[in-house]
Amino acid sequence: MASKELAQKLQRRLQLEESGEAAEGEAEGVKGAVAAGEGEERSCLTASADAELSAKLCRRQDINEGAAQPRRAAVFNPYTEFKEFSRRQIKDMERMFRLYDSGRDGYIDLMELKLMMEKLGAPQTHLGLKNMIKEVDEDFDGKLSFREFLLIFHKAAAGELEEDSGLLTLAKLSEIDVSIEGVKGAKNFFEAKAQALSSASKFEAEIKAEQDERKREEEERKHRRAAFRELKSAFTQ
Repeated sequence: MASKELAQKLQRRLQLEESGEAAEGEAEGVKGAVAAGEGEERSCLTASADAELSAKLCRRQDINEGAAQPRRAAVFNPYTEFKEFSRRQIKDMERMFRLYDSGRDGYIDLMELKLMMEKLGAPQTHLGLKNMIKEVDEDFDGKLSFREFLLIFHKAAAGELEEDSGLLTLAKLSEIDVSIEGVKGAKNFFEAKAQALSSASKFEAEIKAEQDERKREEEERKHRRAAFRELKSAFTQ
């Protein structure tokens, strides 16, 4: 009887030990799977970080080698950055830009540029349109921002566009006066300096003229209100 009881206890002990080993094996398996998952996740994150860093380094190398230009802030002041043009000229360019920005997203894309050139009577091939954008596309997004649109007229005025350039054709057919020759057209440094000062003086004169116009309109409104009050008082007496 004692030997039978002892055998049962030994059997029970053996089962417990086997179940404990199995549990430990499962736990180790779970730990291994978690570790493998974490390893894969770290590997993916490292690969993603490496790709992003590589892209940034390539971009910086292109800028240093002159193959690319630094991206500029989206917000800019056209009147201070493009001082060679008068306020009226810039406003004319802005009206033209908005006219062909049919998507109202602040950009002229390939199809909108295609429509513009057709309206100007100088249709371009698909490749020609892409080359036009590429000439002034500073941020490499494949479309024209307002600043890049102004660069077309800046380059045209400075004589920086080839005769067969689609952008030069656009500038000539736009009905916007860009006759200013720029530094390239000046005979020497002093003429270029005088031209810059003349442009600045013209810019200031236009601002003053706009301010005077607003004052005149305000005076007229005051006179009309005063006349209306006198007329109203005459009827109420």
